[in-house]
Amino acid sequence: MTEKTGLRRVVSLFTETFGLGRGVACTTVFVIGLLGLFTAFWFVKSSPPSHIIITTGPAGSLFQTNAEKYRVILARSRVKLTILPSHGSMENLQRSDDPRFHVDIGFVQGGVTNGAHLDKLASLGSISYQPLMVFYRGTGMVETLAELDGKRLAIGAEGSGTRLLALTLLAANGIEPGGATALTNLDAGEASNALLKGDVDAVVVMGDSASPQVMRQLLRAPQIQLMNFAQADAYTRRIRYLNKLNLPRGSIDFGKNLPARDVNLIGPTVELIAREDLHPAVCDLLLEAAREVHGKASLMQRRGEFPAPLEHDFPISEEAGRYYKSGKGFLYRHLPFWFASLVNQVLVVIVPAILLLVPAVRLIPTLLKLRVKLRLYRWYRALLQLERELMVDAPGNREKFLKRLDDIETTVNRMRLPASFADQFYGLRGHISFVRQRLGEDLTQPNREAA
Repeated sequence: MTEKTGLRRVVSLFTETFGLGRGVACTTVFVIGLLGLFTAFWFVKSSPPSHIIITTGPAGSLFQTNAEKYRVILARSRVKLTILPSHGSMENLQRSDDPRFHVDIGFVQGGVTNGAHLDKLASLGSISYQPLMVFYRGTGMVETLAELDGKRLAIGAEGSGTRLLALTLLAANGIEPGGATALTNLDAGEASNALLKGDVDAVVVMGDSASPQVMRQLLRAPQIQLMNFAQADAYTRRIRYLNKLNLPRGSIDFGKNLPARDVNLIGPTVELIAREDLHPAVCDLLLEAAREVHGKASLMQRRGEFPAPLEHDFPISEEAGRYYKSGKGFLYRHLPFWFASLVNQVLVVIVPAILLLVPAVRLIPTLLKLRVKLRLYRWYRALLQLERELMVDAPGNREKFLKRLDDIETTVNRMRLPASFADQFYGLRGHISFVRQRLGEDLTQPNREAA
């Protein structure tokens, strides 16, 4: 009941103030309410999310560890990051492209798409190198994958980028599943234990599915060697997404001289991929986190080398490209993230609305005034016409003139006008009375003359 009364008051306000009919007033109120709801909806929709989801890798993997660092950094800006463990790059890619998982971002190593067109995904840039390491048992020197033909190899779990890259490299050396070489799909931890026990002859590990602890354990284990890729240059020229990397002598342990020689490795870069509709403010926030986590110097990269706009399987998003050229937006550089987001929403939604509404609001009174004046002038014209005819032919058309004047007066009295035009409205009624008075005088004048 209260809501209906309130609505009636609003409609009455429009009818009385602007002289609108009830139907037009109701339509106006409805349109204004609809515009208000749309503005509120767009204001909420344009705000950056306070919660995003990342798909990473197995527990303890480098992907998982980096995601934990991202979570701490994003929490400073009041953005919650939920981490979904996975088997590695392949599963991350599948989840990112599948709307059922609602994943916003993920770590994916280069080369896992196999040429598939994933139009809904874009890259925020490469964040690190991902070296592929082949550990084998024995004291001899193994420098090519072809030397592992006929051996027992653990090539990574299903869904991992490690397994996909291992199969690609082995195929290039004529080693295929089902052949003389026994290929097993063990995860990094199981593969490491199997190698140490002698159940397999070699294992392939990468950071998308292996933890740093597993790699250090194998590097320090006796009778376990890290393969030197003597054909590293050839691999990088034949497979475009691979890079030649170098692990310097003694870089793991100076005292024990681990490794005992420079080791050539190969590996892709890791890309931070996102859905194409990721909010621009969150894109900036993620790249700031990536710079903090991956921008330091390490064994495989120089300081400031990552993140970088290196385009491989995915196009660099427009927002990421803008970030690499000019950094964060002005507001986000000088204000806290939440406050900058609020100001940005006002600038994007409220200011354009004001710029559109102000001219419209200034124009409405002018149009309304013109409309009311035209309505009044119509009856002034009719009144003037009647008065002219009265001066020419009054005595013989008394009833006709009175009926026309009554019609004009009745119609004018039914007019609904804004209160601001009351003076002109009563002025018109006064002029109608004046003409009626003239009509009476003109009709009685012949009678006086006759007398």
